[in-house]
Order: sequence, then C-alpha cells, then structure tokens
Amino acid sequence: MEQVKIGARGPIASRLLFGTLTMGPNQRNLPPERGAELIVYAASKGVTFLDTAEYYHTYPHVKLALKERPDLVVCTKSYAYDTDGAKRSLELAQEGIGREYIDIFLMHEQESELTMRGHREAFDYYRLMRERGVIGAIGISTHYVAAARYAAHYPDLDILFPLINRRGLGIVDGTREQMEEAIWNAHCAGIGILAMKALGGGHMIEDRERAFQYIRSLPGVDAVAVGMQSEAEIDYNAALFSGETPDVQSARESAGANRTLIIQDWCEGCGRCVKRCGQHALHLDAQTGRAVVDEALCVRCGYCAAVCPQFCLKVI
Repeated sequence: MEQVKIGARGPIASRLLFGTLTMGPNQRNLPPERGAELIVYAASKGVTFLDTAEYYHTYPHVKLALKERPDLVVCTKSYAYDTDGAKRSLELAQEGIGREYIDIFLMHEQESELTMRGHREAFDYYRLMRERGVIGAIGISTHYVAAARYAAHYPDLDILFPLINRRGLGIVDGTREQMEEAIWNAHCAGIGILAMKALGGGHMIEDRERAFQYIRSLPGVDAVAVGMQSEAEIDYNAALFSGETPDVQSARESAGANRTLIIQDWCEGCGRCVKRCGQHALHLDAQTGRAVVDEALCVRCGYCAAVCPQFCLKVI
C-alpha cells in the first residue's frame, strides 16, 4: 500500500483511509473488539490511516486497535465552535483513543466562510495545540463547495476533507466540477486533501470500479476514506488501492455490502432527523406523520440516527 504525504504539513499515511463511521452505533454498531479486529486486519494490509470523529462514537474501537498497532495515523473531528468546547473535544479524543497525540484534528461539517469564521475560536485552540505538539495537523471536513473554496484562503489550515465522487452525489450546494476545482485550488495552496463518500453513500456500489478509479485519479486528492465492515471489504479495497487486482472471492463478498437507511415503524414524527439531515433527504409524511427517506438524496451517513430519541433510524 502506497504511503503518501498528506499535503505540505500533514502526516505520511496510506492512500486508503479506514472510515470507522460504519462500525459505530449510528450504523452497524459493531462491538469495539470486533471493530478493533478489523482495523488491525486492515493495518496488516498496509492501511495505516484511520478516520473517526467524536460524533461517531468509535473511539473505543480505535483505542483497542492502537494497543496492538500504536503506529496508526488517526484523524478525528468535532463540532466544537469555541475554546471550551474545543478543549473538551480534544480531551475526549485523547482519553477515547488512549493517546495524547492526535495526528489530525478537524472542525466537522463546515458549510461556508461564515461557518468557518464563526468557529474560528475552536480552530485557534487547535492551532495552539498544534504549536505545542499535541496535534499534528488541523483543518475541516465538509459537504459544501463554499467551505471547500474558502479552505484555500483560511489562515493556517492544513487539511481539507471534502465530499466528492464521480456522480457528485451528496454535494449540497454545487456540482462535482465545482468541488473538483475547489479541491485543486486547496491542493495548490499546500493543503492535504482527504476525500469522502467515493461511493456516494453506497449508491455506486454496483459501479464501484469506476467510482474508485475516478477518485484515485482525481488531481489533488492524497487519501480516500472508505467505510469497511468485513475482511472481504478490506481485502478488496486494499488490493485496489495497492494497484492489484482483487481476488474473486473478496470481490464477490464485498459487492453485496450495499447499505440503506431503515426507519422503524415506531417513529413518532418529532422531526429532529429532518432538521439534522444536511442532504435534505428526510421529510415527514403528510398522512402518517412519520419520517420518510428519499433514497436518491441519502448518503447513508447515519447522522440522523444520532438525534432520534426513539432510536428508530439505522443504516444497515
């Protein structure tokens, strides 16, 4: 597996970034022991880069994996917007993964220049921690072209983690071409690029070869985050990102891993999931009052599940 420098100021890590969202309680809800087992297995295939977040609740999985593979590079994210919140988030991450040093710390789901300016206090705290050697690199994750564009001009930003895929699925405020341009401009400014949702939340699983070919060859992208829930998926993705042909068995088994958002019939129609969905993929049915998903817009992020008081949403 190729190890690359993530931008001018980021770490050296694998081109394939293990996304842990899918193993957390918002999706498959794997036990920490099983999640750690998969992470360590991926590391044996050269996948040395992990993506997590405070919101994912997968720190226990990462912590157990780091006990066996302390060399892994960890990227995490937080919604904190002020100094106190950022301090708490950093402490949660340190305690959660069992390591003082955080390789990459990002502001989660930034939407625009206004959002990034509004969260500047948190960013400045992360920058201070970077200067003290507690954090290696800092930046943002986003589904928005506006935020990706502004990233190239945001002082002291090291990492941009945008949503991008061959069909442009999930980009909230623009086109694939516009996001590509924003990514390239950020790359030219020395910013490391981590790409997410290469398969559009599972929409392109049946055409994954072309989807992965697109994202792997996209100019400016350093590493690609892919959620993996089985050894077969790891085998397939690791082979592909190593420039090898995946074996027939792993290709066949991983091809059936398509995911969908399930809304249980005990939904009370509170509307919290509708407000939380940044993709505008949820609405309340006029007749039943229950939440309904538009599969064409849903990117299977599972973020809606975390705000449901009845635990009736799940990505499986």
